[in-house]
Amino acid sequence: MIALSRFRNLALCFAVLWVSGCTIEIEDEGDSDVQGAVERMLVESARAWNRGELAGFMDDYLKSENTTYIGGRGLLTGYDAIRARYAPLFEPGAARDSLRFENVRVRRLAAIDAVATARWVLYDGEAVTGSGPFTLVLRRTSSGWKIIHDHSSSDPALSPAAD
Repeated sequence: MIALSRFRNLALCFAVLWVSGCTIEIEDEGDSDVQGAVERMLVESARAWNRGELAGFMDDYLKSENTTYIGGRGLLTGYDAIRARYAPLFEPGAARDSLRFENVRVRRLAAIDAVATARWVLYDGEAVTGSGPFTLVLRRTSSGWKIIHDHSSSDPALSPAAD
């Protein structure tokens, strides 16, 4: 009886090791260009930001009470809360530097989900006024890829000694 129990435990250990060493890749053949689609989405988002169009900038977020954003002020839950966070930046006369995204990398998580990592950069002419890394979790919908979670960070301010 003890030998059978040890055999089962040994077999279970080998099974766990074998499965943990396997990789599973899911690729939907109908949409293999998720990288390009998300890059185009982000380019349009930056263009909307630079034109001062809040609706165009927010179009990338899924209009859901479950959409989330984490930034320097903490967690925001719901599309409306995220919109309210950005709205003051789009008011007439508000100071808002230009936006671009760099180093975009997108990986599919499943047929309808993907994760993107990149950097946001705010700039005024040649001068960078702010930047930081971000991670987006995206969901493919009937109207394209939409952000369901955004975790954005800011780079620490550079001091003259850091140059």
